Amino acid sequence: MEVKYNLKSPAVKRLMKEAAELRDPTEHYHAQPLEDNLFEWHFTVRGPPDSDFDGGVYHGRVVLPPDYPMKPPSIILLTPNGRFEVGKKICLSISGHHPETWQPSWSIRTALIAIIGFMPTKGEGAIGSLDYTPEERKALAKKSQDFCCAACGGSMRSALLPLTSNSNPSDNDREAKELARQISFKAESISSSKAAQKQVPVSPVSSEPSGEQVSESGTQAETPESPEAADSQTSPQSSPREEAPQPGPLNRPLSPRQRRTQQQSQQPRTPASPTYPQLQRQPEGSSHVGLAVLIVLLTLALAALIFRRIYLTSEYKFDYEL
Repeated sequence: MEVKYNLKSPAVKRLMKEAAELRDPTEHYHAQPLEDNLFEWHFTVRGPPDSDFDGGVYHGRVVLPPDYPMKPPSIILLTPNGRFEVGKKICLSISGHHPETWQPSWSIRTALIAIIGFMPTKGEGAIGSLDYTPEERKALAKKSQDFCCAACGGSMRSALLPLTSNSNPSDNDREAKELARQISFKAESISSSKAAQKQVPVSPVSSEPSGEQVSESGTQAETPESPEAADSQTSPQSSPREEAPQPGPLNRPLSPRQRRTQQQSQQPRTPASPTYPQLQRQPEGSSHVGLAVLIVLLTLALAALIFRRIYLTSEYKFDYEL
């Protein structure tokens, strides 16, 4: 494997490191790459206790992209389980269906723990999800131990370490549930913001300052160090017009000019004054009065010219007769 792949590739380095960390199976999960393909892993997870999947051992595939860990893997279940479809890429916020929620700090181990935590949740129509009855899931959990993978040769009866009285699965269970809750909340908040953007029309010209948006492409400003940090940085958007402020130093005081600008932007716009049309009618009425006066003056002037012409004509006629 070391000769086949470029050891300088970040993806190859990362996968070899994770393969060494997951080499030994645990009581709850195990994953290793195929001998002839470093970018395809086969995993085995134990069903979460106190659920419909208690006692089940489930097998599946993880197909990783060439630019892993910058992009998420695709997860496919091979064992019938009643929660995920067999042989189909399942839609989770840690899978390739949601690259906007993936964090490069997450790993294949993170995906395995999240799958265990996701199993008792509702499918709600997601891609690759199933909503079988509890009786059907319990029956499939018993049959899952007889499953054998033809590709890797793994047997579910010996794939994981057996549960013993000295084992303490509560820590892993709490970690899986907490991780699944955080990741599903992140996916839910982004989907709600997408729905809000579709329902609320955005004005082409906005008077409010534009801020940093979480777009559908999923580009994020920083990469958190852990899934918990990623969850703490995610919050649902109220509307497309109410955007987050520009990133900057925390607790930075605003200048007087910035405070005035912020107060002006927060004040509601007052409608146009109803007296504005009346102010325009007043010059119109005064222009009518002035026009009437001008007509009267012109009429008087014309009458004076006519009388003067008559007077001059009669005077000239009188002088002519003399």
